[in-house]
Amino acid sequence: MTSRAALQARLEQGIAALGLVLPADAVERLLEYQALLGRWNAAYNLTAVRDPAEMVTRHLLDSLAILPHVQGESLADLGTGPGLPGIVLAIAAPARQILLVDSNGKKVRFLREAIRALQLGGVRAVQSRVEEVEGTFDCITARAFASLADMLGWGGHLLAPGGTWLAMKGKAPDEELPGVPPGFAVRAIHPLAVPGLDAERSLVVLGHARH
Repeated sequence: MTSRAALQARLEQGIAALGLVLPADAVERLLEYQALLGRWNAAYNLTAVRDPAEMVTRHLLDSLAILPHVQGESLADLGTGPGLPGIVLAIAAPARQILLVDSNGKKVRFLREAIRALQLGGVRAVQSRVEEVEGTFDCITARAFASLADMLGWGGHLLAPGGTWLAMKGKAPDEELPGVPPGFAVRAIHPLAVPGLDAERSLVVLGHARH
């Protein structure tokens, strides 16, 4: 087992490498979340990543890498799985109203327990297909959830006017760009350097097309 001190060091070094300044209790709470996920994962198979140190890199730091691009007062995380990036973002920037959406009952049960255990005010989890979710949100996140065409086709109605859609991808999804539906436009594609991760990561920033 990797010791908690080693996990904390890996997380703190990664946060520093990303140039982020987080609330005073954020590291402690992120490690609590990772430990809770590890415990539930043994029984419910919520993520393929089993090693705690890998969880810090592939889940916590990978989610934190998009924090500088998150904006607005409300956020919906679509296909959140066990809360990635939604719960990580809720801990790192706690003032925002966040809706976590997943169709998998086991994952939503875990999310509700994590929200309760971590006392995440302003965070809700719903078990739903994305196309059936109601409301609008200033920011929408989706991590390895679907193609850009499908994401926006199912969830585009949730993006508030002037809102920002953050699609987390592996390599830059050039072949998906022609499929972006009418009414939406790609604003930027940012390569992300996740500390400790060799794999390519990119963030596609989309919004409503400006007329």
